[in-house]
Amino acid sequence: MVSFGCQSMIAPLRSVLLKHPRVAFLSQEHLNAEWKRFGYLGCPSFDKALEEYGYFESMLRRFVDDIFYLPSYEETELDSIYTHDPVQITKNGAILMNMSKALRRKEPAAIQAYLENLNIPIYGAIAEQGKMEGGDVLWLDENTVALGKGYRTNDEGIWQFISLTNFVENHMIFDLPHDRGPEECLHLMSIVSLIDKDLAVVYSPLMPVRLRQYLLERGYSLIEVPEEEYKTLGCNVLTLAPRICVLLEGNATVSSELRRYGAEVYEYPGDNISLCGTGGPTCLTRPLSRSW
Repeated sequence: MVSFGCQSMIAPLRSVLLKHPRVAFLSQEHLNAEWKRFGYLGCPSFDKALEEYGYFESMLRRFVDDIFYLPSYEETELDSIYTHDPVQITKNGAILMNMSKALRRKEPAAIQAYLENLNIPIYGAIAEQGKMEGGDVLWLDENTVALGKGYRTNDEGIWQFISLTNFVENHMIFDLPHDRGPEECLHLMSIVSLIDKDLAVVYSPLMPVRLRQYLLERGYSLIEVPEEEYKTLGCNVLTLAPRICVLLEGNATVSSELRRYGAEVYEYPGDNISLCGTGGPTCLTRPLSRSW
């Protein structure tokens, strides 16, 4: 059985689930036909996406013991490259999300089938009128989870998740802003990334006040993302271990500030795998196991 359990954003990443653009994007012809329907900011180059992804994989391999790849699944599409959102992995097993974006509704079933092959138990699922996406689940520690309520995650989804995770001591719910409306992909993790137990990268203009105050009260130093770098996913940082992190190229201020706080920063080119689909390094990865 593959080890599993991921109730942390900063514990060393031991195993991770990816989906290669070769099986998510399929071909340049497919991208040409589908990118507008999926709301991408531009049409990715298939060949450049493969190059960028290879670079991204090489950084993960330096730190992660086991990397697993979702196979092709005919009912999933371009967004399935972003494996973070369709599932959460707890110490008791996987909780399948119920995606708000209609074009992503088939992804949890595809991931379920693969996790079952890995002998990772399916502990539960967000169902019926409940909607929840993984980007709205932020583990502050193993027994404290912050949940974002917005256009991608609703009240019913949150209450189902709380019921399924009754082994967690503290559930904190934060309202997300309207920002650019329901078509925009705004998750709680769009505006905060944890780098260590006392360090976070944040975009304060969209941040829930209570969450910002909570982090400060807990002694966090906050690296503030400037507006221009928020647009280039500078707030989306993947932590591989405390103060070891992955950031999309082109976010010089965030990169410099992370290094000033003693972080080891690895940057990858991602115009085609990240910027076009507005999914940064956390979105590209579904951690299966993190442990000290």
